[in-house]
Amino acid sequence: MAITVDRPGLTDAEATLRHRRDGPNTMPEPPRPNRVAQFAAQLTHFFAAMLWVAAALALVAGMPVLALAIACVVVLNGVFAFVQEFRADRAAERLRALLPMQARVRRDGHVVAVESRTLVVGDLLVLEPGDRVCADATVRASRQLAADESMLTGEAEPIARTMNEPVLAGTYIVTGQGEAEVRAIGSATRLAALAAVTEQATRPPSPLTRQLHRVVRLVALIAVLVGVVSFGVFAALGRDLTESLLFAIGVTVALVPEGLLPTVTLSLARAAQRMATEHALVRRLEAVETLGATTFICTDKTGTLTRNEMQVVEVWTPCGSVTVDGAGYEPARRLHGTDAALRAARTAADSAARCSPDAHAQRRDGKWTPIGDPMEVAVHVFAAGIGAAEPPPSDQRTPFDSHTRRASVIDADGEHITGAPEAVLALCDNDLDAVAVAAQISGMTERGLRVIAVARAEQARPKARLLAVIGLEDPPREDVAEAIAACRSAGIELAMVTGDHPGTAAAIAEQVGLFGPDRVVVVGEDLPTDDTRLADLLERGGVVIARVSPEQKLRIAAALQQRGHVVAMTGDGVNDGPALRTADIGIAMGASGTDVAREAADLVLLDDHFGTIVAAVRLGRATFANIRRFLTYHLTDNVAELAPFALWAASGGTIPLGFTVLQVLALDIGTDMLPALALGAEPPNPRTMSRRAKIRALIDPRLLRRVFGVLGPAEAGIGMIAFLTVLAVAGWRPGAEVDAEVLASASGALFVAIVFGQLANAFACRSESRWVGAIGWKGNPLLLYTVAIELGLLAVFLWVPPLPRLLGGAAPTALGWLLAACAIPALLVADTAHKMLRARRHRHRIVRTP
Repeated sequence: MAITVDRPGLTDAEATLRHRRDGPNTMPEPPRPNRVAQFAAQLTHFFAAMLWVAAALALVAGMPVLALAIACVVVLNGVFAFVQEFRADRAAERLRALLPMQARVRRDGHVVAVESRTLVVGDLLVLEPGDRVCADATVRASRQLAADESMLTGEAEPIARTMNEPVLAGTYIVTGQGEAEVRAIGSATRLAALAAVTEQATRPPSPLTRQLHRVVRLVALIAVLVGVVSFGVFAALGRDLTESLLFAIGVTVALVPEGLLPTVTLSLARAAQRMATEHALVRRLEAVETLGATTFICTDKTGTLTRNEMQVVEVWTPCGSVTVDGAGYEPARRLHGTDAALRAARTAADSAARCSPDAHAQRRDGKWTPIGDPMEVAVHVFAAGIGAAEPPPSDQRTPFDSHTRRASVIDADGEHITGAPEAVLALCDNDLDAVAVAAQISGMTERGLRVIAVARAEQARPKARLLAVIGLEDPPREDVAEAIAACRSAGIELAMVTGDHPGTAAAIAEQVGLFGPDRVVVVGEDLPTDDTRLADLLERGGVVIARVSPEQKLRIAAALQQRGHVVAMTGDGVNDGPALRTADIGIAMGASGTDVAREAADLVLLDDHFGTIVAAVRLGRATFANIRRFLTYHLTDNVAELAPFALWAASGGTIPLGFTVLQVLALDIGTDMLPALALGAEPPNPRTMSRRAKIRALIDPRLLRRVFGVLGPAEAGIGMIAFLTVLAVAGWRPGAEVDAEVLASASGALFVAIVFGQLANAFACRSESRWVGAIGWKGNPLLLYTVAIELGLLAVFLWVPPLPRLLGGAAPTALGWLLAACAIPALLVADTAHKMLRARRHRHRIVRTP
């Protein structure tokens, strides 16, 4: 039955005048970014600029094919980055989509449907279950009206709305009927205020972005210095300046890491694909590495740590207790209790179900889903499972009221009452043992159950009679405790940041093992005002922050970032958008979250599961390790490629130059690239989550010592030995002219030695601490395939015309092949010795530690 109010609403004429005065009820349009400028920025950052210069130099040096290839790399990476940025910046636009296209209002005393954009202040909204509220309004009539405000407040339970209480734009009606007078539209709504905060929130650059910039600057500096030195040596030898300049340009171009960014991008893309199989959708590729660097996770409760499925698990009656087995909203239940207790529980379930007849569970796509308030649906599911009758219709219902904290209905059997235990018990007689009842309620609460009491007042009795106390829970997900323990093993700190009641949040934290030793529970409004003190509080380990506002979530993220933490923040509502964008890694719920949260996030959990975050962190850490692996591989090969130029320059030209620029390019783009990509697909180390993430630079002293002190010299040394030995056997002496065929054969031996060194280097780089035999040869099948392809390319470069003549090399002699093959054992022996020495030093440090 529809409710009525004593006011006719605005007239059409009044509405038209107000619409002209106040404008449309639409979300404010944010300033649209200049898409051309955005795309241009992706083509002009430091790395891109360096590659453009390299392409220009290649063109000047007479290598147009190389110039075109470099330009294509820059453009393709720019397009990809632009698309990612464009998608991420649509969060504020999604906010506007939350407003429905139509609304029902009372005008001239009649209910009519109008476009939501034409609503004006003073309009009377007519609200029913399922309606999205399209303006901020004040309730003028209510019949069991309740709204789901979780996307604005974070509060999981629907909020009852009675006379003169607010309903907000963007929320939706769960139960009941009502009418509400519009008091704010468009940019004046709470939803618009959140949109403004989301728009202003800026995403910090990822750790990977910052470190890649450092790597590129370092490698660019090395390339330029080598080019300058090469020009100086050529000029000092009396060569033509133009020839010297072109040679220096060629060397510089050869040393520019054209494959670095594509290799990083493909490694991240592969990791993102693997995360998708773990139910984690990556929206920004850089977020893959950021996940691996995460040191602090701020997680929500409902749906992330819990199943988001309310269910009755225990019923106490004066005749005894009944326990309930079952999961979710499927009506089938296993009940345990005496016959008398079961009969009493059935009577109580019948009364409880009558107080909220609209709530029920419905089977959709093979799954039972709640329709209405989840707590009321859980009661109905229990009533159906215990055999209670369908509730009869009644017009004398009083919906749940936040002030009285109870709901009731009057029918032929009397008055049925449900609500908070203290509110219901106040209406009951005293023929029960009050201490025993209080003990039952206290016990349920301490176990983390939400408790409601059920009573019935018959016409012959002056007071109601307590029928039962019902305990409900939103149970934790099965493996959340294990996932939280994995986070602690990995050195990741945790805090629960939720809009829910502190008691409920604390109970879940206890059950899943999130609490730290101090069991800290703080309400949002009681958070320290000083960011330093706030960070101190959060770092106490396993803290629960309840009743949190969007602004407080932002403060939490910022305070932790100031302490140097890499912060992951979860969220599912509109109110979470700003915090998700501000955190280093924003994680949105895919199954239950809003479009706004998903668009603002870097990672979307397709199953809303906290355990998925842990799996994603594991893959993120593995990806960071893989980037270090192929950086070690790239730099080692660069040392070997630089060695002939360094020896030629140091000897003042008395030792012939072992490489041409085109041979270096063949190594960089041909044989070097594929094993690097395979290293980017190395599976995670089993010990990845057994220690705190090592927040260190991609290139640090440890990596540099390995590259320039071990792997690089081993690969370069064997290559130069092969080159010089082939020359010496042919009769060459330093300073003498060398025959072109002999030089080509010696150059071929050097080329083969470096390719063989690359093969061994690829396997050595699979681990920073274990020798090749310890990690096996089959753990990364992709590496085996790329090594086979690399050997095939080597054969093409040596024997397929016109490549040998074009590159300037030739197939080596038998002696050259023998010496070149020594690169494999030499590099592996050097790598193993270095790892053993480091392990011994590590053991000695542990022994010395008191």
